[in-house]
Amino acid sequence: MTLGLDPIDEARRHWVDHGWLDAADGMALVTSITRVQQLFTNRIERILRPMGLTFARYEVLMLLHFSGTGALPLGKIGERLQVQAGSVTNAIDRLEADGLVERRPHDTDGRATLAVITPVGRARALAATDVLNELVFVPLSTSSVDTRDAFGVLRSMRVDAGDFVPTAT
Repeated sequence: MTLGLDPIDEARRHWVDHGWLDAADGMALVTSITRVQQLFTNRIERILRPMGLTFARYEVLMLLHFSGTGALPLGKIGERLQVQAGSVTNAIDRLEADGLVERRPHDTDGRATLAVITPVGRARALAATDVLNELVFVPLSTSSVDTRDAFGVLRSMRVDAGDFVPTAT
């Protein structure tokens, strides 16, 4: 459904009318980011669903694909994806049931379990990446200056919030 007005801009106007001018732009920014996240998530989920993936499971597959050995401890997956252990377990359970990932004992740490991407998992991840690149990521990159600027602003906000500590490059 396409609206005839921007409800976030309208909310911003109400913030100003109620005397919250100093908070109006921040509210509009946070609400806009949240809405854009919903739009991206819905689009990506629709694209990945026919491949039997969710974005969370796709992220796990790509993380394993990019790792040097195709295997990572479950704890490291949670750390890198910035999600709770239960979310990792859920994703790995489903990926394993679909034959895209296998669990194996860690070679040197008896307490840890590794998730290992299978050849089928690697092929599915790469096929999903091709489609996401074509339908989502490349179109966003066509206005590369705006995209890089937006990424830079959001990255700075994440650093300010303590999401991660940037390393010198």
